[in-house]
Amino acid sequence: MTSGRGGTESSGSGDIARTLDLLWDTGRRPSRGPKPGLTLERVVEAAIEVADRDGLGAVSMRRIAAELGTGTMSLYRYVPGKGELLDLMLDRVQRPSDDPADPADLGDGGWRAALEALGHATLALYRRHPWLLEVNQSRPILGPSALDGMEKVLARIKPMGLSDPELVSAIILIDGYVVGAARTQLYEQEAERSSGLTDAQFWEAQRPALEKAMTSGRYPVLAGLSEDTFGPDFDHFAFGLQRILDGLEVLVARRAGE
Repeated sequence: MTSGRGGTESSGSGDIARTLDLLWDTGRRPSRGPKPGLTLERVVEAAIEVADRDGLGAVSMRRIAAELGTGTMSLYRYVPGKGELLDLMLDRVQRPSDDPADPADLGDGGWRAALEALGHATLALYRRHPWLLEVNQSRPILGPSALDGMEKVLARIKPMGLSDPELVSAIILIDGYVVGAARTQLYEQEAERSSGLTDAQFWEAQRPALEKAMTSGRYPVLAGLSEDTFGPDFDHFAFGLQRILDGLEVLVARRAGE
């Protein structure tokens, strides 16, 4: 996916072995930092801050060094390059929060409640970090945060009674749906930013032409829709997510009866 703020990047584009060393803290750390207080964690956090603010295309070793007030070469003591840095960023944003009100908390309900919470938490993640939609994660480097999250979800949905590949597929199904919804929301935000028109102003500009079309008799079904059909109060995301869960519930019931 390409947004107006940068091109597509790919996870796993750096040195995989070195990235895994850094993710799992099995590699050699700098014996002394170029600046007091500078750590790998701070480098990654600074990169995320830049990406959140200006898009993934703005992330470079030079830019991160400037944000941290240090020399570019100093960063290479902590991370080999942007490819490895990106994978560290991806794992970092998936780290569970210590806040008990964190939307990523799957609660204490059954598998359906867990997948519903997962859907909403994933959408919240993309809203906090829109640059995630600029990353091709078809081949992710799996760090501790990613595996912690997967372990937590699988433990909650294991009682579905599906095969292991099907359990993973259920998670992929939810994620795919959320990515589509998040991308649509990002496009809407970028359209408003680039055009200078709010969503309400955009549709108001079309109102005269649409009213004429609706009274022409050419579109009887559209003309007969209720006034709130396209209103902002209907939660399309929640509706779609519930229908996916309904489908999974049918499968779970079928398997239980076999």
